[in-house]
Amino acid sequence: MDKTLIISGSEQALSLLSDLMKSFNGSQTVSASSGNEARRLINRTDFDMVIISTPLPDEFGNELAATIAEKTSAGVMLICKADIAEEISEKVEVYGVCVLAKPLNKTLFFHSLKLLQATRARMLSVMKEYSKLQTKIEESRLINRAKCILIQYLKLTEPQAHRYIEKQAMDQRISKLEVAKNILKTYEA
Repeated sequence: MDKTLIISGSEQALSLLSDLMKSFNGSQTVSASSGNEARRLINRTDFDMVIISTPLPDEFGNELAATIAEKTSAGVMLICKADIAEEISEKVEVYGVCVLAKPLNKTLFFHSLKLLQATRARMLSVMKEYSKLQTKIEESRLINRAKCILIQYLKLTEPQAHRYIEKQAMDQRISKLEVAKNILKTYEA
């Protein structure tokens, strides 16, 4: 079940948005009535979506939206008056924040939530792939360092060092990464 944080200084807006979210997907909602309260909640809990109805009592809300979008993986929606929606959108769209104008159109709100969910899912997929690539790069770096050590200490050529690591991995039934780590422990200690 999705977890949604709704931030609004207005009890009426909190109630309306909570009801809309329940009818959207039965999302578990948590509410905050100020930017400071929202920041404390976000530091303790991971949210899938954050909806901010501006203005908040302690700030407008656009900087809060940008911060949340930058520092978390939550989809962020900012709701503001129609006459400033375009201006606010220009400020926060670079962070991936979706801006809707008041008064809310229920259909547009639900379509925006679906788009926010799809965008978030895509972003999480990209982040997962990025993490895999980072791991692979780090493994390559360690294996290459081990090859350099073999070249330096055992006077092997690069292909010989490569073959040595592969053969050790096969013979010992461990990964090339483990062989590389063992070489580094032995020669860098």
